[in-house]
Amino acid sequence: MSDHAAAAEPATDIRLAAVLLAMDPVGLGGVRLHGAADARRDAWLAMLRAALQPSTPWLRMPSHIDDERLLGGLDLGATLQRGQLVAQPGLLARCDGGLLLAAMAERMSPATAARLAAALDTQQVQPLRATAPSGQTTRLAVVALDEGLPGEEVPPPALLDRLGLQVDLSRLPWRAHDAALPPIDAEALAAARARLPAVQADERFLQVLCEAADVLGVASLRAPLFALRAARAHAAWSGRQTVVAEDCAAAARLVLAPRATRLPAPPAPEESDAQAPEPPPQTPPQSPQDGTPDDRADQPPAPPPDDAALHEQVLQAALAALPADLLAMLASKAGKAPSAGGRAGAMQASRLRGRPYGSRRGDPRQGGRLHLIDTLRAAAPWQLLRRRDRAADASASASASASASASASASASASASASASAPAAVPAPPPAPRVLVRREDFHVSRFRQRRETTTLFVVDASGSAALHRLAEAKGAVELLLADCYVRRDKVALMAFRGTVGAELLLPPTRSLVRAKRCLAGLPGGGGTPLAAALDAARLLTEDVARRGGTPLAVFLTDGRANIARDGSPGRERAAADAQAAAALWRASGVGALWLDTAPQPQPQARELAQAMGARYLPLPHADAQQMSRVVTALR
Repeated sequence: MSDHAAAAEPATDIRLAAVLLAMDPVGLGGVRLHGAADARRDAWLAMLRAALQPSTPWLRMPSHIDDERLLGGLDLGATLQRGQLVAQPGLLARCDGGLLLAAMAERMSPATAARLAAALDTQQVQPLRATAPSGQTTRLAVVALDEGLPGEEVPPPALLDRLGLQVDLSRLPWRAHDAALPPIDAEALAAARARLPAVQADERFLQVLCEAADVLGVASLRAPLFALRAARAHAAWSGRQTVVAEDCAAAARLVLAPRATRLPAPPAPEESDAQAPEPPPQTPPQSPQDGTPDDRADQPPAPPPDDAALHEQVLQAALAALPADLLAMLASKAGKAPSAGGRAGAMQASRLRGRPYGSRRGDPRQGGRLHLIDTLRAAAPWQLLRRRDRAADASASASASASASASASASASASASASASAPAAVPAPPPAPRVLVRREDFHVSRFRQRRETTTLFVVDASGSAALHRLAEAKGAVELLLADCYVRRDKVALMAFRGTVGAELLLPPTRSLVRAKRCLAGLPGGGGTPLAAALDAARLLTEDVARRGGTPLAVFLTDGRANIARDGSPGRERAAADAQAAAALWRASGVGALWLDTAPQPQPQARELAQAMGARYLPLPHADAQQMSRVVTALR
């Protein structure tokens, strides 16, 4: 098969996905469009928009959208201008009957995904405020633009479960996307859209799709239903009134194959002729007129041959649509993509730094940052009442002033009353502010930022380690240092040997050059002061946690302590001190990984790791590459 022929099938399915989504957007829920923001994605979106009806809404949703803009609420500008509450519809309500493009869906928050999932399930929108009309109808489809790298961030599962189609644009050739995605015939699409409501599907097709989903490890109950909708749309596009096997095969390629998590079990090997049981004696079939019941009446009837062939055809179509790398991953029973080294630290709240995610009531004078829009939004509903109260207060103050002036004039002297002085001018009241804001209206911004990960490498440089595994440990640390540099995390290096105890060779830093220089000059030899190393590493990781970071300690040692905390030799006392230090480590709650680098792992290393609450991995035959992969997966 030529390269052009091999690439034609993915391009055909990518184009077919746009056709089916344009025919039944609400029924299919939407599509996950995975690929970079390049010409291929623009071409696919242009083809999809041209295939939709001209009046179909086409709106974009930014990744940082808030609930007020998404669900609807108060129109702040109109409310402040008119002096009365004015509601505005949200983005979901304005997208009724159309498509919503979710930009950077891999970074969508779980809360926003839950809002979209609820709208896709109920086809209604519940606004945040009572001023907006409730229960607004929204029948829409979502196009999730996923730009994440393989193994990195993915859109929230709650949203992916409700999108019937998944398209991987990386399977489309770079230079052939214009030729591979020709425009869709508008007349044929209009005829297919009119034919779709009358398309019928036999119940056995749904059963076959459910069986294929079970074989492929698709746990979602929505997937077979989406596959059936796709099969009906494919039949209408092909000009048929009923669903056939070809339609089910296309649905399996587009809906079930991207969700596959395992390969079908291999068939059981056939028994040899020598081990095959003797066939039972054949008896002539009994006539229905005979009064004896059939012995096979209690057994369930065998499925018709066409159902078995249909199941095999649908399953093979789904397997043929799997990418080569995914097929290899499923064949190796990995079940999921390996974790990449780009995993970031945990999120934490912050007052002034990080990514904004809403606001809360608070006083900006206490260290927060004023959120002006939410402050005005909280004050807007009360403007009429506050102006009325302000006018009443001003009237009462004027009455009090007039009474005081009358009392003063009554007690004036006769000479003063005879004078013909002009009445004093009453000062005009200050102009009322346009917006009356009170203390309870103030809102401050909320921020959150990722906690910086600091990986502390505690390397055993004693005589036993230097004899066996110090070179491999240095190689593993160098690979991990490079990985931390790519992720912009901090690293620290600590070594312990002899009577000097633990020595911090490199404080937490991002400098890869300094770390490698310190590691290359690490000498070996002497005893193993393991307790001192545990104490020093615990103090350093606790300091990192207090500064807002996420510490992770990686111990590369054989666990054979022979130097006590006070520097005196002796295995029994050194082991007791190491157990006490391990208990203190467990109480601190810091994550740790123990890589046993001994040629023949001993029980004391595992016992120390369990006492610390650390993950223990004996690696007597591991090289630097294997150590690096283990630590990267742990993060």
